[in-house]
Amino acid sequence: MKAQGPLKGVKVLEFVGLGPAPFCAMMLADMGADVVRIDRPGAHGGGASEVLARGRRSISLNMKDEADLAICRDLIGKAEILIEGFRPGVMERLGLGPDAALGLNPALVYGRMTGWGQTGPLAQAAGHDINYISLTGALGAIGTPDTPVPPLNLVGDFGGGAMYLAFGVLAGLLHARATGEGQVVDAAIVDGATSLMASQHQLAAMGLWNTRRGENLLDGGAHFYGVYACADGGHVSIGPLEPQFYAQLMDKLGIDPDSMPPSWTSEDWATAKARLAEVFLGKTRDEWCALLEGTDVCFAPVLNYEESPDHPHMAQRGVYVEIDGVRQAAPAPRFSRTPGAVQGAASKPGADRDAILNDWAVSS
Repeated sequence: MKAQGPLKGVKVLEFVGLGPAPFCAMMLADMGADVVRIDRPGAHGGGASEVLARGRRSISLNMKDEADLAICRDLIGKAEILIEGFRPGVMERLGLGPDAALGLNPALVYGRMTGWGQTGPLAQAAGHDINYISLTGALGAIGTPDTPVPPLNLVGDFGGGAMYLAFGVLAGLLHARATGEGQVVDAAIVDGATSLMASQHQLAAMGLWNTRRGENLLDGGAHFYGVYACADGGHVSIGPLEPQFYAQLMDKLGIDPDSMPPSWTSEDWATAKARLAEVFLGKTRDEWCALLEGTDVCFAPVLNYEESPDHPHMAQRGVYVEIDGVRQAAPAPRFSRTPGAVQGAASKPGADRDAILNDWAVSS
């Protein structure tokens, strides 16, 4: 694995967990950081199919073995960032909590990823993405008028979790390098997902958003911001929020704007949606692409994850890469001087022990 990117030289320890913490570590590795995964002895995995573990080397350590625990402490002493995603108190019971780690390495940035957070009445309860975003109002705002619909685990685990953890540990790293002072980053999905709702809070404060799904500008209520079925069963999306883009859509669709409801207020949206639904059923998805794609009507076909890599725009930009036959997302974002790169497929647990100890100057 050859380090590249703007984080080249940054040493990160990842205590292997599930979901958002590995995704955060993946992003750091994609940007060139030397991320070492601490796996449990006997753990299985590795290889190109384990996308969330790509670009990292692995060492297996038994935290009940004093020799392995000593190695772990030495690694902590050499790291700039530590990431863990366990329930509050687990790392403390291992003797590797923030107080102990910062005692070994005062400049360490100690990133903690949880759903509920390190404090609060639910801190010790089990949960998953769907539960965390339920509490924030995000899940309640997504779906049909009849029922909320889980938005995969993108809003909680990865949007409100991993992204905020990455932002937090890198902000902490800047502070640590400037002052020599490390600190704990408490990244909770309930915090991050609530933060992602900032625009809805703003719209609500302006009187432009309510709590009823399917009646708002961006939740499928507006006829000019939504998804429509096509003649072949495919779907397309439109989003011409600006008047000039909406006017162009009407022209492309052959609709007389005067024949549409006169007001863009929500009481007219249902009628307008029915009219557009009828029009879009008149052509296949590919036919609509030929007519609308690349114009200013704010249009895109709705693709599945197998179709997406083959779209000309995605292919030309190289949005996807292939590693050992597994197609996956390329590193993002992009840098002009220090481009990121996938540092290889995921190592098998424990496979890199000797190389890690040598490179990090840790004695076994």
